[in-house]
Amino acid sequence: MRTGSEYLNALNDNRCVYINGERVQGVVNHPAFKGIAQTIAGLYDIAADPRNDMQYVTEDGTTANKIYMIPRSSEDLRERRLAFAKWSEATCGFVGRSPDHVACFLSGFASWPEVFERGGVRYRDNIINFYKYIRDNDLYITYVIVPPQIDRSKTSHEQEEKFLPVGVLEEREDGIIVRGSQMLGTTSAVSDYLFVSCLPPLRAGDEDYAISFALPIDTKGLKFYCRPSYAADKPSTFDYPLSTRFDESDALVVFDDVFIPWEHVFVYKDVEITRAQFLETPAHILGNSQAQTRFMTKLKFLIGAARKAAAMNGIDKIPSVQEKLGELASLAANVEGNLLASEYACEIDKNGVARPNPRFLYGIIGQQDIIYPAVIKIIRELVGGGVLQVPSSYKEMIDPETRDDIRRYIRSTGVEAEEKIKLFKLIWDIIGSEFGGRHQQYEMFYNGAPFVTKGYAFRNYGYEEPVELVDRFLKSYSLPEKVKETSVV
Repeated sequence: MRTGSEYLNALNDNRCVYINGERVQGVVNHPAFKGIAQTIAGLYDIAADPRNDMQYVTEDGTTANKIYMIPRSSEDLRERRLAFAKWSEATCGFVGRSPDHVACFLSGFASWPEVFERGGVRYRDNIINFYKYIRDNDLYITYVIVPPQIDRSKTSHEQEEKFLPVGVLEEREDGIIVRGSQMLGTTSAVSDYLFVSCLPPLRAGDEDYAISFALPIDTKGLKFYCRPSYAADKPSTFDYPLSTRFDESDALVVFDDVFIPWEHVFVYKDVEITRAQFLETPAHILGNSQAQTRFMTKLKFLIGAARKAAAMNGIDKIPSVQEKLGELASLAANVEGNLLASEYACEIDKNGVARPNPRFLYGIIGQQDIIYPAVIKIIRELVGGGVLQVPSSYKEMIDPETRDDIRRYIRSTGVEAEEKIKLFKLIWDIIGSEFGGRHQQYEMFYNGAPFVTKGYAFRNYGYEEPVELVDRFLKSYSLPEKVKETSVV
């Protein structure tokens, strides 16, 4: 099991990360990445501590992090969920691409290697060997699986210029050369490896872009262009407790004629297999069981902050406020209930893998873009202008010239100023900061555009049962006999 210090040491390589027009010289100590790097290191320390029960014995007899477990029963799904929950509780659900997310995809891939074997035996062996390598070294792998937004009306090979999305430029005896770009590179700047493929459907003619491979973050020619940091300019963790620690960073990833050895290629120029790797294997649903565990934890954290703020302001006895808190409770309970139902009613596939029941899991996903903004809206209503009257930074709370005013006027009955300001600054970081705005956008498009997420729910609900109920009822009655006779005449 890897420790946090081992993870941080591994980041001291030659990765090519750009932010604010400059190449970063060491992500571990850079203001934009230090907070998230330390957070991930903390997750590794949690998993490495045997008291936290995040380790298991693999099929090969090695000891590994439970995030890589291939579940074989509902109990295994429960064990995985509890492991995910330990990490998501440590980040309050605000780190969406922690190491457990793509670990689940690799577990799903490795559990159905025959999908990759359709392209050749070596691709089957490659995905199994790579999964075991990442698992046994407890590495951090993230992904880029969406082409850049250049012209969404056209597929990859129809773009005005070749190799805007990443594709195969050249085939060699020892591997391939790829060129192009891919988004969204969340946490890629502080990861060990990058998995690259394409989740949106490809079509005939897109074969050069129908690939799946992995590579180390410091690979020559691999470049990361990060969005503005929400952590770097903040005065303190007290003022921005989420931004300073959990800003994952997102990046456009550019492949400037990057060499990929054959042993790290899993799908090669095959449109059908590129799609099948996600949806025929358990990868997509296992990855989303982790994602919805994180989302459940995040909602619990949000409604806890809302409940605490209402009590602090003395409004939690008002019926209309209780109605709002009750609505938050209902939303969070629905997510948790569906997640647990997907685990309880899991399906064991032909390879013996326990897949969460898709009716319930994709039911959550189909509502995620609605639930999160609804929760944020209610929290805004509950706190009102309170989040706007906090001091600009902690400095007004300690400066002799200003601290007495702050302590006198920004408090609640029985609650000192420091406690109240601490909570309301946290809530502002949830609903009003750049970090908070990014998270609302992030959750709304976590699995793609709304028509995509609703499509998952549509395809996985299983309409046979409700349609059969309607058909059975329709057969229970008919036209009255008298009307039938009249119709015949």
